[in-house]
Amino acid sequence: MSPAETSTSSAVTLNINGEKHTLPVDHRTTLLDALRERLDLTGTKKGCDQGQCGACTVLVDGRRAVSCLQLAVAAEGREITTIEGVAEGDRLHPVQQAFLELDGFQCGYCTPGQICSALAVLEEHAAGWPSAATDDVRPEAGPPPLTPEEIRERMSGNLCRCGAYVSIVQAVTRAAAQTTDGAKEQVA
Repeated sequence: MSPAETSTSSAVTLNINGEKHTLPVDHRTTLLDALRERLDLTGTKKGCDQGQCGACTVLVDGRRAVSCLQLAVAAEGREITTIEGVAEGDRLHPVQQAFLELDGFQCGYCTPGQICSALAVLEEHAAGWPSAATDDVRPEAGPPPLTPEEIRERMSGNLCRCGAYVSIVQAVTRAAAQTTDGAKEQVA
């Protein structure tokens, strides 16, 4: 076998926050480590490194993913959004603004993952996806009301060791109302 055939690394091109980054990575490198250690995108946090805390949550093709369990090579060709790519310039996303205004953080360590997860929650809810807390899961029932119980269930993969859960639920509720109102304004 030639050395190229036995190599455990290769160059990958990652599309992160709308920018392409080509870098050599060991095939065992997680997306989290590529983001933090290779691309200096340190907003995504390393918490448990086992996929249980949600601190490393990013969006991959619009769906949330714990980046500590995703290999960087498996993310090639996919759209990756980290916390650094959520705001539009100096204008915060409504989810970020709500977290800031309603103190949806204490130490802030879990906040990037919480915000990325909240973005996915709003998209999933708008698409009519049920959760384990949804009473009527029939498609004709439409999206369930985004109650605090729904939000808590949908955000349950993200832990906050400081206990800012009440404020996080309030922030997601406010952001949901603002993004719904914004969508109504665009239609009108």
